Amino acid sequence: MHEMIKMKSLSVWRRYYRLGVCMGLLAFSVSTYAQKTTKPDSSEASKAGVGETVLPQPSSAAQKLYAAAKNDLLQIRVLVRNGRTQSSVGSGFFVEDTDLVVTNYHVISQIALEPETYVGEFVDTNDQRGTLELLAVDVLHDLAVVKVSRKGKGFFKIPSTANQLSPLVQGQYLYSLGNPLDLGFAISEGAYNGVIARAFYDQFLFTGPINAGMSGGPNVNGVGAIAGVNVAKRTDGELVSFLVPARFVVELVNRVKAQKQVPLVFSEEVGRQLIAHQNFMVDRLLENNLSSRVLGKYQVPVRESDQMRCWGSSNTKEESSYADDKMNCAMESSLFISGKLQTGHIAITHTLLQSKSLDALRFSRLISERFKNQIFASTRYPSVTAPACHEDFVKNEGVSMRTVLCVRAYRKFPELYDFIMISTTLDQAKEVLQSRLDTRGVSYQNGMRVARLFLKSIALNSNNAGADKKVEAK
Repeated sequence: MHEMIKMKSLSVWRRYYRLGVCMGLLAFSVSTYAQKTTKPDSSEASKAGVGETVLPQPSSAAQKLYAAAKNDLLQIRVLVRNGRTQSSVGSGFFVEDTDLVVTNYHVISQIALEPETYVGEFVDTNDQRGTLELLAVDVLHDLAVVKVSRKGKGFFKIPSTANQLSPLVQGQYLYSLGNPLDLGFAISEGAYNGVIARAFYDQFLFTGPINAGMSGGPNVNGVGAIAGVNVAKRTDGELVSFLVPARFVVELVNRVKAQKQVPLVFSEEVGRQLIAHQNFMVDRLLENNLSSRVLGKYQVPVRESDQMRCWGSSNTKEESSYADDKMNCAMESSLFISGKLQTGHIAITHTLLQSKSLDALRFSRLISERFKNQIFASTRYPSVTAPACHEDFVKNEGVSMRTVLCVRAYRKFPELYDFIMISTTLDQAKEVLQSRLDTRGVSYQNGMRVARLFLKSIALNSNNAGADKKVEAK
């Protein structure tokens, strides 16, 4: 899976930078800190002063937009109740002239899941501060609405229906606003480049800079009409950023206006949304039959779709004592729940190992070690229980396999589980297929449903080698 980050908080951002990971699951790099400042030429130096860097001036359109919108921009801060030290920061914007503010779910997730530990406040562009109250969350689209202790000036108009939003054309200029890296409020320019197809829920591709701390800030067109909400960026490319489409803002704001009571326990509301998502995710995965690919002497199940992509690799170096051919299929997206948990993800891995110079005993030892290293560690984590594992020997379509199924439960969401199934074939002395299925954030019923289909889809290759087959979901 490619690298993507949610731009949640400067403090969390720095912590993951030190650890070399992002949001607990994905690799994280901060290339911008390594960029060198270019030296201005002599004419520029004479204007700016020796040693000062000349920065490009923002466009007149950006200047006008920021001047008009700044009074309706907020920084959203999450504080530890005990001591009121800052834990994370993001951005937000007023809904017209009300006291409602839109931001990202991942900005305020700590308040939603641990209200006994965290509290929120806002800071506006005049450095005025105040309290906030969480009213609603949309985990699937990464949105939230909070109520604050002041009202907006009415710049950001949220229509009552999505069809009243301004249409977008690929290539048109858009502008993102927010507070990047807790350095101060800012505006950045970029281009709209369509809808991302490889996610379960629509996101816009924004070819422009969005940095940590800008999450939850508005993205508008040239006349200030709302286009979306800043949400994420890719770290393996340049200016590859993502927006939550404004139509989901319309839906959430309408829901807030219609709700009679604020949820008492937001973790229960988050859980309900995750249950709905996992049903949708598994149904989409299995709505068409799984494809079957040839890998050595075996037929293995894969899934390629808009949401799931497959990649292959091979290690057949002459000096190696064994050959290693691998096939990986993984979903392109997952759901952010907290800084320690992302879920709603399925991945498939098949590895064909063939001995070249190892005798049967040494090859068997290699296979055993690789198999053992894939099983869930017994370490207990704050967000999930220790895994419960079951091992068995099965025979399927002429293939004898050793199989381990491990399941762990989510502590805050009692109906959700992570499943991992690992299998290794036993019928060939010097050619072994190891397969792995990771299913995260699903009900027990759906986890078993996917695991059974996956296991029964592993078979010996038929005579028509190279031809894809279909494995029916039941």
